[in-house]
Amino acid sequence: MNQHSLLFQAMVYLAAAIICVPVAKKLGLGAVLGYLIAGVIIGPSVLGFIGREGEDIMHFAEFGVVMMLFLIGMELEPKLLWRLRSSILGLGGLQVVLSTLVIGGIAFWLGQPLNTSMALGMVFSLSSTAIVLQTLNEKGWMDTAAGQSAFSVLLFQDIAVIPMLAIFPLLAGQPSAIATTQTYTLRDNLPGWGQTLMVLGAVMAIIVGGRYLVRPLMRIIASTRVREMFTATALLMVVAIAVLMNLVGLSSALGAFLGGVVLANSEYRHELESDIEPFKGLLLGLFFIAVGASIDFKLILTQPWVILGLVIAIMIVKALILLLLGKIFKISTDQNLLFAFALSDIGEFAFVLLSFTSQTHILNADMTAMMTAVVAISMAFTPLLMLLYEKVVQPHFTQPETHTAEREADEINEKNPVIVVGFGRFGSMTGRFLRANGIKATILDLDSDRVDALRNMGIKVYYGDASRYDLLAAAGAADAKVMIIAAAQPDQTREVVKIAQRYFPHLQLLVRATANQDAFELMDLGVLHIYRETVDTSLRMGVDAMRMLGSRAYHSERAARTFFRQDERTLKGLSALRDDKKQYISSMKERIDEMEKLISSDRIKTWMDEGLGWDPETLRDEIRREKKEEN
Repeated sequence: MNQHSLLFQAMVYLAAAIICVPVAKKLGLGAVLGYLIAGVIIGPSVLGFIGREGEDIMHFAEFGVVMMLFLIGMELEPKLLWRLRSSILGLGGLQVVLSTLVIGGIAFWLGQPLNTSMALGMVFSLSSTAIVLQTLNEKGWMDTAAGQSAFSVLLFQDIAVIPMLAIFPLLAGQPSAIATTQTYTLRDNLPGWGQTLMVLGAVMAIIVGGRYLVRPLMRIIASTRVREMFTATALLMVVAIAVLMNLVGLSSALGAFLGGVVLANSEYRHELESDIEPFKGLLLGLFFIAVGASIDFKLILTQPWVILGLVIAIMIVKALILLLLGKIFKISTDQNLLFAFALSDIGEFAFVLLSFTSQTHILNADMTAMMTAVVAISMAFTPLLMLLYEKVVQPHFTQPETHTAEREADEINEKNPVIVVGFGRFGSMTGRFLRANGIKATILDLDSDRVDALRNMGIKVYYGDASRYDLLAAAGAADAKVMIIAAAQPDQTREVVKIAQRYFPHLQLLVRATANQDAFELMDLGVLHIYRETVDTSLRMGVDAMRMLGSRAYHSERAARTFFRQDERTLKGLSALRDDKKQYISSMKERIDEMEKLISSDRIKTWMDEGLGWDPETLRDEIRREKKEEN
């Protein structure tokens, strides 16, 4: 087959993505780096499956960026933006502005033209939303002060890409140098005031159309009940906005973002998101593969120290700016270090902006190639940098915390037979049940907002970290009989268990597990009473389903209890096999068969039993149904 044929190219791109992205995710590098690595491997520097045609594919794949900005716009509800205005505009705005000015100023001092310096400042002011948010979530740092501050900054950066795309053509200086998908625009021969009216008219058309035309159109499409028509309509909206923006000489990404914001409160928002998301993901993946293929390794090998020096210098400058802003916004030292480490990289949007600077001739081809390599290497360093923070910096300079703001632990002035750790959706149900039955409990929680909200409702909750010995001692752990550990974070749960077992071994521990793996780790710690959070509710739903299908309540409840007891025994048996995947799966299959045979045998036994008097309603319904069938 011709190596340059469409089918061959599609096969190469898809195969590279399918192989490289899961491997990168497994190694903790993230999907974006996986796509970049795929592009490097199939590009001219390694296997050579992609040649110059990769640049044409990149221009096509840039439409994925347009779709991404449309979806970002849909997620930015005006009410949410207003509520977070302080952290987004304050912290996020200062980060982008200061980083742009400082990095741009250094580039200008080093001899770059003013427009090139400003463009580089804007490109390098951004951080990787995909990698940073993924890492913070995986490490459980998203709810910390650093995590929330990083989220605000990343949100502002995503929004800031829009004005940056609008500014770049101005930095180019020469309209003829601006590359667009169309050489002709409707405003080409208009005077200045006419061009302004044309642009305002296009923006108003998007706003009015989004508010008054899209919803009726969506209702008509939804009434057809043809799924692919809804998908086609969603794609048509994005394409139409892009075409309109190009016709008036504006960025299609700007129009897509504006269209998304207009539709943020639409009742069809989630349907639109689910329809566009797969196309956006594939096109963005294609874009990043093309970027990876375009990385000039000959340039990197000829100037390795220059490129590595640029990467390190940019990350240090950004980290220092972030540390300064963290101090201004009164983020504690330990959280400020995490904040600076997390956002010191350069983000995936930099590839988009670099592509745009190349089109507008702000940067020449050699400069664009070098800066692309700098961005890619910076992103590759991010997981390593976060690992460095976790293993080296955090133990020496920080105290692990999971709350969103600095706050001293509350003074506890009561002692009860029960201590409840964690009063979220799980712990609050247990605590309210005990309270309704007259059993007093001392409640500890590490979410300051939840503590304040519960106190306003009249529930006495104490703020503090239950993994601290002094706090448990103050809460009366020495005299308590039972400790219910219902924290949401498995790491925090294990820490509390260890402290309780070490200093208060008399306590009976009732511990929440969010998944089987958490249950296994709690078993390793010797915890006897483990409660997987979804088991009881799932079985109760199954019981109700059986009753709706005609089973007697007694049989359904007994089957659920039998299933539960057997599942608990199975869990304990599987705990010893969890490190041997093959043996684990084999044993799991055997125990599933054993479970079905046990319940089937028990069902036959109970049906022959006469003791069904506690279930008269189901029995009467069954008799009525039999009589009706006879008639």
